[in-house]
Amino acid sequence: MPRFSRLAFTPAVKALQEQFGSRAAYARVERAGDAPDVIGPDETAFLSERDSFYMASVGAQGWPYIQHRGGPPGFVRVLDAHTLGFADYRGNKQYISAGNVSENDRVALIFVDYPNRARLKVLAHASVITRETDAATLERLVVPGHSAKVERGFVLRVEGFDWNCPQHITPRFTEAEVDTAMRPMVSELHTLRAENRALREELARLKRSPV
Repeated sequence: MPRFSRLAFTPAVKALQEQFGSRAAYARVERAGDAPDVIGPDETAFLSERDSFYMASVGAQGWPYIQHRGGPPGFVRVLDAHTLGFADYRGNKQYISAGNVSENDRVALIFVDYPNRARLKVLAHASVITRETDAATLERLVVPGHSAKVERGFVLRVEGFDWNCPQHITPRFTEAEVDTAMRPMVSELHTLRAENRALREELARLKRSPV
């Protein structure tokens, strides 16, 4: 969080932290250094399981724009300790994020693990790549077996990130997560039904047998 705090904690933010009693704790964090935060094993593992995130960019008129991005789990790739990337699939052809990034490359992202109530916030500089400008990197962003058409890629040079607290995250589960959680119970149900069927058949056989 050191780099994240230095970027996010503006004088106005620090004034409010001072007012409400959190400034001293955050000041200690900020003294840890000013180098870009390093994407480690925990962040890599977390991102490898995400199937969506939200990205904010800012347009020329100063208006922020937040876009939902989705894909197969792990579609956001960790390219190195300071770089993320993801393929941009064909959508509604508004190109707002791509246009905003062409003028202001600063973006903010938030990744949420709803079942485990965890979230990761990222500040980064974004650039857009195509097969013409960087075919090798774009190929690294393609998810094998995913049928969506890749139009371009976003490469994100991470400046800072912060693990957010779980407070107020309502657990939500995808169909696949529910299926995985229910699989042992469904298997047990099938076993119990088979045993019940066998017992009924044995009972019927005994009833038919002469005493």
